[in-house]
Amino acid sequence: MFLGVLKRVYNLHFSKESPFARRIRNTIGFTPSNLHIFKLAFTHKSNSDTKDHASTSNERLEFLGDALLSTIVAEYLFKKYPNSDEGFLTKMRSKIVKRKTLNKIADDMGLDMLLLEYNETRLSESMKGNALEALVGAIYLEKGYRKTKSIVIRRILMRYLDIHDLEDRDDNYKSQLLEYCQKEGSSVDYKLVEKFKFDNRDRFKIAVVINGDEVAIAEDFNKKSAEQSASRKAIKTLGISRNGMR
Repeated sequence: MFLGVLKRVYNLHFSKESPFARRIRNTIGFTPSNLHIFKLAFTHKSNSDTKDHASTSNERLEFLGDALLSTIVAEYLFKKYPNSDEGFLTKMRSKIVKRKTLNKIADDMGLDMLLLEYNETRLSESMKGNALEALVGAIYLEKGYRKTKSIVIRRILMRYLDIHDLEDRDDNYKSQLLEYCQKEGSSVDYKLVEKFKFDNRDRFKIAVVINGDEVAIAEDFNKKSAEQSASRKAIKTLGISRNGMR
């Protein structure tokens, strides 16, 4: 433990990485002893010249952080809404851990500036949420589950998330479109129009197909995000309102 304290003091005041250590400290409330893991949390795979992304990018930390966030948010909601049923809790968790919400939280936390500093590729929205998940994974490796849960709740959820606004918000456009099509007796499918490389990353162009007709097309670095964007365009094209009626 004493060695850990010395390492944190060194990282904060004497290391060549002390500027990074101070920025991380302002973000998560403590100085890490293992700065390498935290720098890795902001390193996208496109920044690596090798194919060994497992050890040179934030993908593994992102995987770990994704699982941790889902568990922490589930427990947080379970305690915050003691009288709510499983359906409500599931929807609320989905709203919080979805890519769009995590991207915004990461942006509000200033993680985009760290990503710009440690990556040469063009910054995408999804990279922000991925970095947030990777950061949570790094915190867990440094502090364990109990302290990670406390940091996520106090310094992330309570600071950057308007939980009451999320209660009434429905920006799951794919779900809205599916509900509308079910009411109308229409079929809806998603077709991969094109997969191509952009800034050394895969980018997906997705079309919404209703009753065999292409209604809208959108693209993103993530297939799910492209489907959501295409669904939003389709909803606008079809003139669907919040209650599913034209």
